[in-house]
Amino acid sequence: MRWQVYATAVVALGAGLWAGPHSAISAILGGVVNQIADLAYALLISGGGIRTAGNTLRTLFRAEGVRILLIVFLLGAALTSYKDVVHPALFLSFVVSVLVFRAAIVVKE
Repeated sequence: MRWQVYATAVVALGAGLWAGPHSAISAILGGVVNQIADLAYALLISGGGIRTAGNTLRTLFRAEGVRILLIVFLLGAALTSYKDVVHPALFLSFVVSVLVFRAAIVVKE
């Protein structure tokens, strides 16, 4: 998640320089939406006591379902509650955050 924070900060800085403070705030919102959803996913996956392949799959599907529902809900909340949202900045930051999350598997820390 640290890399997601870095990526969101870089996109927000670029968006802020490109189109002003509303663009930077929109970029931060886009990154935070995915980070919250990924945190919920990680918390659901990290639960102990999974002993069978079936339980593992159920846990994975449930966690991914919660992640998707949170993304839809949080994006909707961001788009409706922040009236000066800059859509390209929000969605670019969201997409970059998703890609960083998926690419984290190849990064060794």
